[in-house]
Amino acid sequence: MRVSNLFTKSNKEVSAEETAKNARLLIQAGFISKEMAGVYAYLPLGKRVLDNITKIVKEEMNLIGGQEVQLTALQPKEMWDATGRWNDDVIDVWFKTKLNAGGEIGLGVTHEEPMTNLVKKYVNSYQDLPLFTYQVQTKFRNELRSKSGLMRGREFLMKDMYSFARSEEEHQKLFAEVKVAYEKIFKRIGLSDRTFFTTADGGAFSSGFSYEFQTLIDNGEDTIYLDRDKNVAVNEEILSDEVLTSLGLNKADLEVHKASEVGNIFNLGTKYSKPFSLNYLDEDNQQQTVIMGSYGLGISRVMGVIAEVMGDEKGLVWPEEVAPARFYLASLGIDTEVTEKADELYQKLVDEGIEVLYDDRDARAGEKFADADLSGIPYRVVISNKTIAEGKVEVKPRQSDQVEMVSIDKLIEKFGVKL
Repeated sequence: MRVSNLFTKSNKEVSAEETAKNARLLIQAGFISKEMAGVYAYLPLGKRVLDNITKIVKEEMNLIGGQEVQLTALQPKEMWDATGRWNDDVIDVWFKTKLNAGGEIGLGVTHEEPMTNLVKKYVNSYQDLPLFTYQVQTKFRNELRSKSGLMRGREFLMKDMYSFARSEEEHQKLFAEVKVAYEKIFKRIGLSDRTFFTTADGGAFSSGFSYEFQTLIDNGEDTIYLDRDKNVAVNEEILSDEVLTSLGLNKADLEVHKASEVGNIFNLGTKYSKPFSLNYLDEDNQQQTVIMGSYGLGISRVMGVIAEVMGDEKGLVWPEEVAPARFYLASLGIDTEVTEKADELYQKLVDEGIEVLYDDRDARAGEKFADADLSGIPYRVVISNKTIAEGKVEVKPRQSDQVEMVSIDKLIEKFGVKL
């Protein structure tokens, strides 16, 4: 990808109405474009980041046996009446409309009901279970406030997975597998050192507790009480002596932090399988009710959280598996030899399967360096008359001021392979 071919450009100014750090940086760097409050379009570089996060999430879901599907965004009222969740007193963020032919539909806020209704068509026997199904889909929620950039959207990309088990014991095993998979995801996307497993309220999704993965962030919408020694936390919404005692936590040991929810796990039990008569015949030919769980992860929200917590005064900072490219290649000067060498290196990197954003513009070094920092790409690589004279290229990590001169072969060997 050449910067000269990008139809998008970096922006020096962002509307004062956009107060969220993540959105300001992403708009400045030309990764997203704001359509309206809580609704953003993803531009070429932003789409790459979103796709990289999605790829990581799918890989980890597939490793534990997840089967990907794609359900409909349009949801019929009748299906949700079965559980009472069409009622605005239960879920108050529906986008709803009336069909010209009669009847009501809504844009999906989550998919427990339709996934249960779907699986019911294919599960009859104990031999059909256990089962994981998941999707990555745009969700729609009519949020009252939406001023946190990608961290609180009215339209957002989410991975939602659902488990179907024969017993509570089997369900807990699946539940534990997803927890470990989530921990691997947050490690790969660079958030593991500040993301904690948190006990919370089940709300409209389940009875009893739910469990969240909360990332510490100064302007987060949630408040959590964290036990660092045990590496667990409690959401303020359920904080009480009774809850702390049940979790084996001492309030005196807890730190108070603002945080943003990036993932959740719900024990659903039979809350959805009973209304939809999702049953199976066991080994004794007796009818049993399927035990369910649901597991959400906000992919676009994660993108916003990374921008929010890792961005600095120069711009975005992307972890290597998430970044839109491995290298930001900048050619300095308009000499024919510099252009030819830069073109040659660009093609060599592409042939090696290494993603690179090539700044081939006729622009000053300072402008290119500023855009390299703003983009958050892990390594800036420079070709100039000076580097050509030495038979090397200049490499600078995004989060370091140390510049290293290396040969092209060394560049690929040392920096070229994604971790």
